[in-house]
Amino acid sequence: MVRPAPTAAPLPHARWWRAGVVQAVSPPGVIDLGPGYLEPGLLPVDEVLPLYAEALTEFGPAALGYGANAGAEPLRALLAARHGCAAEEVMVTAGTSQALALLCTVLGRPGRSVLVERTCYDLGRTVMTDHGLSPHEVDADGEGVRPEALDRALSRGDDVAFVYLTPTFHNPTGTVAGEPRRRELLAVAARHGVPIVEDDAYAELGLDGSAPPPPLAALAGGRGVIRLGSFSKTLGPGLRLGWLQAEPDLVGTLTGRGQLLSGGALNHLTSLAVTMLLGDGRYDRRLSWLRGQLRLRRDTLVAALRAGLGESVTVSSPAGGFFLWLAFRPGHSEASLLAAADRAGVAVAPGSRFGSTDGTRLRLAYSFHSPDRLAEAAARLAPAWRNEESLR
Repeated sequence: MVRPAPTAAPLPHARWWRAGVVQAVSPPGVIDLGPGYLEPGLLPVDEVLPLYAEALTEFGPAALGYGANAGAEPLRALLAARHGCAAEEVMVTAGTSQALALLCTVLGRPGRSVLVERTCYDLGRTVMTDHGLSPHEVDADGEGVRPEALDRALSRGDDVAFVYLTPTFHNPTGTVAGEPRRRELLAVAARHGVPIVEDDAYAELGLDGSAPPPPLAALAGGRGVIRLGSFSKTLGPGLRLGWLQAEPDLVGTLTGRGQLLSGGALNHLTSLAVTMLLGDGRYDRRLSWLRGQLRLRRDTLVAALRAGLGESVTVSSPAGGFFLWLAFRPGHSEASLLAAADRAGVAVAPGSRFGSTDGTRLRLAYSFHSPDRLAEAAARLAPAWRNEESLR
């Protein structure tokens, strides 16, 4: 049976959206533009609810057994078809963070380094340092890491475990690397024999109707690139479900670790539930609806900030993902801008949290609030930041 696309948000159950149940909750009266989360009203409670019953009906006791180490074959086959690779190249994970942690244990060892973009996902760096790896920044421009800078970094003779890149809807900047840039980076990494870990968590959230360039993994023919994907940004992080694409030998190494030999597939029942959603078109209808919702939120926040702040700040309008990357004119202090926002009852993320920035930068997420709430946030921020500028 073909089910209609969702037309309304699920019940919010707001009484349970509180500290101790979910990870982060803003203080009363504060509009938090910091975290890269989906707004509660965008989380598909009504769509996910029947999936477990469908999976249990379809798979029976197999849904409650130890799953195959690499993940259930039906989901891996669907992911492989979707991303143009073989099922043997796909492993189901508990999200990109868990996949990155697993890769750090297999590819890395304490004292090795990881080459990262000058600004990149801050908690990804934390995962690396938790495993004794040392992230080293590589110079970047509007398309991400510069190939010549990557070549110099790899030529220093350091013991590099891997290169960590987000070429599509980059976090925090929102930038996209063009296909020529991607091919140049692949050539550099291949020449030095160092693998690339491609964090593609936002790849399916293009908002302007045009497809981004092919993933690094596709351009490389699956060799020398480990691609990480997630359902956290498209369905919900509470599913704790993602996947990685890598060469079959590496998939075999990863699935042969003791954790999986002991416990089987990561998040087996949930992976079968999502199989039901992915297999009959419902997931793609969900994506189409979600893209429209995120586009509305992005455009609302961009327009309100530009109208309120004028030329004092450059407000990017990314082609996808969750974030705006604001660039302030010289002379603005990150600390003073954060303090002014705090006094206005809006929380934003400091650019310095993500690495070395070119001038004063702030990251604002448009994914976590309704359009009206985002307009209110901009209405608070604009006078607060204009006043901060007048006091300098």
